[in-house]
Amino acid sequence: MNTWRDKAIYTILVGAASTSILIVLLIFFFLGKEALPFVKEPGFSDLLQTRWIPVSFNREVFGLLPLISGSILITLLATILMIPFGVLGAIYIAEIATTTEKRFLKPFIEILAGIPSVVIGFFGLVVLSPIIKNLFGLSTGLSAITGALLLALMAIPTVITVSEDAIQSVPLSYKEASLALGANRLQTIFRIIVPAALPGIIAAVMLGMGRVIGETMAVLMVTGNAAKLTLNPFSSVRTMTATIAAEMGEVAFGSTHYQALFWVGIFLLIMTFLLNLIAQQVLRKYQMR
Repeated sequence: MNTWRDKAIYTILVGAASTSILIVLLIFFFLGKEALPFVKEPGFSDLLQTRWIPVSFNREVFGLLPLISGSILITLLATILMIPFGVLGAIYIAEIATTTEKRFLKPFIEILAGIPSVVIGFFGLVVLSPIIKNLFGLSTGLSAITGALLLALMAIPTVITVSEDAIQSVPLSYKEASLALGANRLQTIFRIIVPAALPGIIAAVMLGMGRVIGETMAVLMVTGNAAKLTLNPFSSVRTMTATIAAEMGEVAFGSTHYQALFWVGIFLLIMTFLLNLIAQQVLRKYQMR
């Protein structure tokens, strides 16, 4: 009887895993099917240009480089802002905060994680954007740094929640042994507990980056949507997700513009896949230590 149950459970688990793989492959197949005609006309080389001008009376240009650079710039800026606040917040809640503080902070963080992105985008458009404009003397507050600040705000709850779980999963004996050897509280936290929880913290950061790179509405509302190749954080940029959201609803089915948008989706999936691959390699490296 147990053998039959084991086989049934094994079959269900294998079926679930295979279904997930099949769905991913079907997504790639669908994107490739719709994007492939672009390779023949006007050609794959057009995707490597530095301008994105899908509507023009002279010549349409579908260069993905400004969209890719915009996504990378905002992701990097948001990650730089997200890591210290998210990790330090998790350390404080897990190891330093009192019970009363935890009862206040944890629901607040959960509420922040549940706020719709369009609401956060509206907040950035009305409140944060004018502040950035006046603070740095810019012509407009709709810039990469504004989008990065909002995306960091959206990703921090994820980083805090997952990192806190990783910190709390560290065996209590580690902490007790460190304190018994004469280390103070902060030394124990940063030299014993955090290194032991580092794989979980890295996973939390990668999940936060995944949230950032896939976000649409907030960046669509506050980044200015200027498709230009730049690494200036105070410049208006356009991301791949915002491009798809803004243009797919109005593009002619089967047109060159339509096919180019599917190439945007393919490059976005590739970037996400590479991010997950890097995360797995980093986690494997620390787990082998």
